Amino acid sequence: MKILILGGYGVFGGRLARLLSDLHGLELLICGRNLPAAQAFCDTYSGAPTVRPLRLDRTEVAAALTAEQPALVIDASGPFQDYGAQGYQVVEACIAARVPYLDFADAADFVFGIDRYDAQAKAAGIFVLSGVSSFPVLTAAVLREMAKVMELRVVDGGIAPSPYAGIGLNVMRAVVGYAGSPVKLRRHGQPGQGVGLAESRRFTVAVPGRLPLRNLHFSLVDVPDLQVLPPEHPGMTDIWIGAGPVPEVLHRVLNLLAKTRARFRLPSLEPLSPLFYRVLNLMKFGEHRGGMYVRARGQHASAPVELTWHLLAEGDDGPYIPSMAIEAVIRKWLAGERPADGARPATHALELADYEALFAGRSIHTGFRREQPGAALYPQLLGTAFETLPAQVQALHRDAQPRHWRGQADIRRGRGVLARVVAAVIGFPKEGEAVPVTVSFAPERGGERWTRDFGGRRFSSWQRRGEGRNDALLVERFGLIDVAIALVVESDRLCLVPRRWSVLGVPLPTCLLPKGTTFETERDGQFVFDVEIAAPLIGLIVGYRGRLLPA
Repeated sequence: MKILILGGYGVFGGRLARLLSDLHGLELLICGRNLPAAQAFCDTYSGAPTVRPLRLDRTEVAAALTAEQPALVIDASGPFQDYGAQGYQVVEACIAARVPYLDFADAADFVFGIDRYDAQAKAAGIFVLSGVSSFPVLTAAVLREMAKVMELRVVDGGIAPSPYAGIGLNVMRAVVGYAGSPVKLRRHGQPGQGVGLAESRRFTVAVPGRLPLRNLHFSLVDVPDLQVLPPEHPGMTDIWIGAGPVPEVLHRVLNLLAKTRARFRLPSLEPLSPLFYRVLNLMKFGEHRGGMYVRARGQHASAPVELTWHLLAEGDDGPYIPSMAIEAVIRKWLAGERPADGARPATHALELADYEALFAGRSIHTGFRREQPGAALYPQLLGTAFETLPAQVQALHRDAQPRHWRGQADIRRGRGVLARVVAAVIGFPKEGEAVPVTVSFAPERGGERWTRDFGGRRFSSWQRRGEGRNDALLVERFGLIDVAIALVVESDRLCLVPRRWSVLGVPLPTCLLPKGTTFETERDGQFVFDVEIAAPLIGLIVGYRGRLLPA
């Protein structure tokens, strides 16, 4: 099977070629205007398919189809926003040559308008699918799952690439090009407009039981979802999709430029895209993690419902997700499941189960969250992951009512002067073995007051659900200090991972954040805790491990 990939050595085309590297019997034509770049990609490619470089401009596609006679054309070039009146010339050439077509288009108008070729594609006996990428294919699949339990009303979503993902120049040209421009969407039940990259909101991507991303700043982007998804859900009144690239300081500079352009009706910012491209690809620091979310609010049996779907991708797996949709279509085709003839947006190309199969074996994790009014603190924060915890860990956290647990613990203390001072100020217990322990839990201001008694030495903290930048985190207050903690499930352990801290609401440097290995689990039918609190420049402050049973 011969596949012609326009932009085959670019970011998305190159990643697609690598995703197909285990498939025998494929010949990949790596095409583009820069033949040395195509040759360099082929020279470094490793995999079962045969790869061949080909110099090809999109205006010359018709002749190449006649000469090469591929079984499939994939357009991974762009930006599709810039093609104007000639935007569909590759599609038209494919229909004339009776060659099926897929593309990575992220331009809303381009994808929304592809169905004008539906009759021609059917007459030619081929499929033409546009927008075969995370937006709108993955988003559409998630919303179809949500629509099984509610009627969708208000939808928003976003993608947050890892700072190490690498963004192509054409993608940057597209994004910067529509910054400050009108973006078609649906608002209050009517067709409306937003302003590209000038509207923002914050969100925390938090797969249940996984370490969440930092709370991120998302800004409105012009993606196909905004136009192609509302017709599939007649009750949808609002839709908003954003991107949350980091570092945030550069993101906010682009926000300011977008607002300035819209306010003063300035020309396109596209000439600045090479500058942003260079700067963004130089500023690679922080966690090598990315994510995506889709949130929907609606109704079921006249009751309000809110669902969110979260995706976390670790390391180098995340950048491949946009190319996985076309990978899946090709694999299903080779397995005998060919897309139906006709031209259309690719919203129904895959289901969520198809993506789950693609994610299996990779460091990509997904999960749904549903608001649980009245639930106890830990079940709220952990969502579906709470039910995977050992029975005694669930028992300690499931109830929101006052309760007492008793047992014993071994306690160790830091030896340094600073460690002793901090431990004394907070009231941590003294060192000892087999010390009797009582922990009392009481509801307080929407959270819980934990009072620990180690052999008569008492100290307490207030735990609550985080808000704002601490969303999806457990916030524990010791005196004047708030520590925001992620609840992470690892095998049979509930691990507590510090993420942020503050004094009287003033954020403190993360580099000085107290840390340590802290977890809860079950052994021999008893609740087991192991707490370690240490800080940079201080070392161990206190550590205590022991067992509890309900009093």
